[in-house]
Amino acid sequence: MKIEHYDTATDLARCFALMRELRSKLTNEKQFIAQVQRQQAQGYRLAGLEQDGKPMALAGYRLLENFIHGQFCYVDDLVTVSEARGQGMGATLLNHLAVIAREYGCGQMVLDTAISNSGAQAFYQRVGYTALGLHFYRDLT
Repeated sequence: MKIEHYDTATDLARCFALMRELRSKLTNEKQFIAQVQRQQAQGYRLAGLEQDGKPMALAGYRLLENFIHGQFCYVDDLVTVSEARGQGMGATLLNHLAVIAREYGCGQMVLDTAISNSGAQAFYQRVGYTALGLHFYRDLT
């Protein structure tokens, strides 16, 4: 298996179906590509673990800095193809991102998951993450 970064529209199109497994609101490949490109302008990167040229796991991330965490890597998205879950691909990607984050001087990895997603919470705890707070939202629509 090989870790890749997806930067071009052609590369991103190859990721659409898998990202849709995580983000069910995605319905249009061209809109997905356009949104990723907007997010790339904000520092978003999309990395993946490939097998035979097919993305098997994806992680969207940003290298950021704030007063809470200092320099850190924020993981926006993490998904593995459903038939390959439990085979260590997500952990491999997170470990790869940790290497990148350390190279850029980051001291922390940060991510969010839904309170109702107990499976993801158990996974993150297994791979060394600790829940330290709640993320609050206010709908402005």
